[in-house]
Amino acid sequence: MSEHRHSDFAAGALPPLKFDAHGLIPAVVQEATTREVLMVAWMNRESLELTLKTGYTVFWSRSRQKLWKKGETSGCLQRVREVRADCDADTLLVLVDQTGPACHTGERSCFFQPLPVAAPGS
Repeated sequence: MSEHRHSDFAAGALPPLKFDAHGLIPAVVQEATTREVLMVAWMNRESLELTLKTGYTVFWSRSRQKLWKKGETSGCLQRVREVRADCDADTLLVLVDQTGPACHTGERSCFFQPLPVAAPGS
């Protein structure tokens, strides 16, 4: 069993995160109080730094190739409570207080489309 350790980072310093070849890292956004998964988006170093600095989520749009603040036009902002890196430092978990729906479709979460799953052993 491996020993669980917390790394010591200087105040305000980011841990050594693993961004992909395009300079991006996936960010799973979760409602802080209910733990409901709201969405998954991409961050680059600049959007992560802006998120940490402003306290609101900022992502990188792969289709538009630019930064976007979640809720900037819709008003459905995500106030950040905490950002965590996973054990491999290649995925982020962003705990937020969501204002309004998180999904551009108007749904509370982007994960509203269930897929059929067979019962075990069938």
